[in-house]
Amino acid sequence: MMTGVDIHHVPYRGAALALTDLLNGQVQVIVAAPLSGAIGYVRAGQIRALAVTNRTRSEMLPEVPTVGEFVPGFEATGFFGVGAPKNTPAEVVNKLNSEINAGLADAKIKARLADVGNTALAGTPAEFRKLIADETEKWGKVVKFAGIKPE
Repeated sequence: MMTGVDIHHVPYRGAALALTDLLNGQVQVIVAAPLSGAIGYVRAGQIRALAVTNRTRSEMLPEVPTVGEFVPGFEATGFFGVGAPKNTPAEVVNKLNSEINAGLADAKIKARLADVGNTALAGTPAEFRKLIADETEKWGKVVKFAGIKPE
């Protein structure tokens, strides 16, 4: 959408199958998401990382550029988060948030996440709501542009 490049999308039932086909030469390029599934192959020299889709370079692969360095404004990241039912009391949400953020600040947890190519992103419930809203808007535009319809 941002470059006008026309590539053929081959849907896979997971990154492992796509990586297998890449390793066997059945496909020439994949977007491996999450990075944790491919990083071992990159480190072993079995595949070459061309770029990361994060806004900033990966701490695990600092020599690999971001797509945004070639396509200004490009960013495609995934995230995991914790949610609670809508009417959960604020004190419960705040306690969960505090404990989760404390865990994400732990050096061992940060190191383990980094080891598999992930970054801890602590924050507030309001920041997480904004992230979800922003990502929904961004990807909604992509879905509309591509004419994607539910099956």
